[in-house]
Amino acid sequence: MARIAIAHKFRSTSLITIVSISLVLFILGLLALLILDAQKIARDVKENADVEVFLSSGAKDADVAKLQKMLDASPYVKSTAYISKDSAAKQLESVDKDDFIGLLGYNPLPASINVHVRAEYANTDSLAAIQANLSTYPQVKEVVYQKTLIKMMNENLKKITFIMLAFSVLLLLVSLTLINNTIRLTVYSKRFLIKTMQLVGATQPFIRRPFMWKGIRDGVVASVIAMLMIVGILHMAESQLPDLTELNDLNTYFILAGIIFLLGIVISCLSTYFALHRYLRLRADDLYF
Repeated sequence: MARIAIAHKFRSTSLITIVSISLVLFILGLLALLILDAQKIARDVKENADVEVFLSSGAKDADVAKLQKMLDASPYVKSTAYISKDSAAKQLESVDKDDFIGLLGYNPLPASINVHVRAEYANTDSLAAIQANLSTYPQVKEVVYQKTLIKMMNENLKKITFIMLAFSVLLLLVSLTLINNTIRLTVYSKRFLIKTMQLVGATQPFIRRPFMWKGIRDGVVASVIAMLMIVGILHMAESQLPDLTELNDLNTYFILAGIIFLLGIVISCLSTYFALHRYLRLRADDLYF
């Protein structure tokens, strides 16, 4: 009978609790998605930083091919592209619109290998070591990378990451407070039922069990609703901005779903447990205050 009474009384406040948790998880989910996408964007930005390996004029084609093959096999290289003297001249002419070869009578530009390094190596220390290593090869005339630009890029990415993490922590604390207050109000409305069960001899685990199961159920339902809302928002956004589809894939959705489900269940259960703990310890006279 006690279980039936609890289940009946839970129906009146369950919808409010689920809606509140769903909205909070929706906001947290969007923030988590933003952080996941920001990491991808930051990685792409870093991997666009390139190292120009200018080749000696006397380097043989076989030696150049061997050097490029060695670079492709290196752990710090994402991709390489060979740029011949003629290709370099055409690229420069497309920018300056001047026939400098006609003026000089020859092509002064050297052939080169454009090296895109992996994101974890796109920092001044790693690039300086790569530059020193590549400069030892006889085929290489000079190794150049934009030291100032890469330094500024990493500093700005660190600032953006710090701001996003600080905002995430603040939003998480606000969300925890909102969910906790919602669940505490729900438990508060059942305080007389909790005390009645204690007076007839029900143990604390027996009283706590249906509340905890309700917390798990509400967390799961709220997580599903929040995920459906996020998928709907993403579908609408991608229909207007098709380029967004390149940022999100199945792995991102799985990670996001895991984060939302974990937050929904853990936050709901913890808030329920601590709210119950308070009322289980209250005296009957204190229930009216």
